[in-house]
Amino acid sequence: MRRHILAAIGLTLLGAGAAWADPALYTLTGMGTGVAGTSKCATYQITIDLTVNGKAVKGSFKQQGRPERTFTATLDDKGAFKTRADVVEGNTMDVSGTIADKDGRILLDGYCKFEGKLTRK
Repeated sequence: MRRHILAAIGLTLLGAGAAWADPALYTLTGMGTGVAGTSKCATYQITIDLTVNGKAVKGSFKQQGRPERTFTATLDDKGAFKTRADVVEGNTMDVSGTIADKDGRILLDGYCKFEGKLTRK
């Protein structure tokens, strides 16, 4: 009897484990595009990394020569997210995007625009 109970508990735990998917990782490396008042954006390269775990989005971006910045967001029912990331001295970047099973899109909009297709790692 005890073996049957332990076996049932083990099967229950295995079934629950299957429901817990590993976090999905996405990335983009690309160049910026200009916004009003600046002409340097096209020379700025950025790498953006996202981890999606259920509806939780954790991201980071690093522009060459600048510190890494982070942000968090929550996916809505359509796979979209929107938040802000602090960059320096109270300035922010608007961060928005969509996530699908194999890819996604992201836009960082502030002192420059960084936009493109996210690739799932």
